[in-house]
Amino acid sequence: MKYIKDLFFHMHWADAQVWDAVLTSDHIADDARIIDLFYHVHSVQRAFMAVWTNNPIAMPKREHFVSLQQLADWGRTYHMEMMELWPSFDTTRLEEVMSVPWSRFMEQRMGRKPDTVTMEETMLQVLQHSTYHRGQINARLREIGAEPPLTDYITWLWLGRPAPEWK
Repeated sequence: MKYIKDLFFHMHWADAQVWDAVLTSDHIADDARIIDLFYHVHSVQRAFMAVWTNNPIAMPKREHFVSLQQLADWGRTYHMEMMELWPSFDTTRLEEVMSVPWSRFMEQRMGRKPDTVTMEETMLQVLQHSTYHRGQINARLREIGAEPPLTDYITWLWLGRPAPEWK
């Protein structure tokens, strides 16, 4: 549980770092690839949070966000909501089997029914999924002439586990 929580805190900080680089860059003119990636990252984060809290998955469409700042604010509120939920995620809950509504789509793609997964395993999925796409966003930043931030977990540790700074 300790590492899961640490990794979620790191994800919060890393998302804020990348958003800061995007929002303060002179090279970004509402880059569609970056917007799509951030929308996807935050949609998946929210979809899993809905699964963990037994809430319906209700997602605004990408077109709902008319500015990068609105999308960043949506991402930030996800992280704030997760911080409020942490006390309810104890060891017993992490071992619960999760019913992931979109697993039926994966059944078609994989050609077999997915095995069961626990809350902890789905949390690891969110962490790794977010890291993967943050890397794509950073690569895109470099492609368009911006300097991507250093968001490695070890960097966060070496910096003393700083709190996120959202712009």
